Amino acid sequence: MVLLFFLFFHFPVIQIQTDQHTYFLNDDSFTLSWTHSVEKEKWYEKYKNQNGELILTETYFKTFGAGVPAEGKDTEVEDGFVRMEINRQMDELNVVVSENVQTTIETSSKDIPLYQMVEPYSEVNITTRNIHLWNIFGGEFL
Repeated sequence: MVLLFFLFFHFPVIQIQTDQHTYFLNDDSFTLSWTHSVEKEKWYEKYKNQNGELILTETYFKTFGAGVPAEGKDTEVEDGFVRMEINRQMDELNVVVSENVQTTIETSSKDIPLYQMVEPYSEVNITTRNIHLWNIFGGEFL
């Protein structure tokens, strides 16, 4: 019975893949933050793992410009930031990480500075994945 449990039980996780390591988040949601390279203002995108799918739930930014969604379901100004509800399913998220913009993943328990984990201008892939219990040994939980 225990063997069957290990063979068939799996659970959805958020996976962060760098060139050299695989990481799994302990949380079901995170915020990706960075400093916009032109505007020099912080930007935030909130994501969650919903039934094994990566969902961009909302974004926060101070000014409109290149890369800003044209429309959201609900848009309001909150503490000097424009908050836009998005709720868009993403197959994956590919982020080029740089110390210049200080790309960081923020969870409920800690901040994970991606720019300190990889070489400058490296690509980091973020996705959801259903893993079996034995797969947790192939990655590190953050």
